[in-house]
Amino acid sequence: MGDIALVYHWGPRDMDTLTLTELIDWRHRAIKQWNQVHGSATKA
Repeated sequence: MGDIALVYHWGPRDMDTLTLTELIDWRHRAIKQWNQVHGSATKA
């Protein structure tokens, strides 16, 4: 949830109603967004 909060500035109340599946999906989106803006820690 920290990844989502950092990237999208969402608080716990914003994420409280999301299902586990939705949280996982939003986490993947947040990581992708972070890597596009700041670069990935690993180079492929």
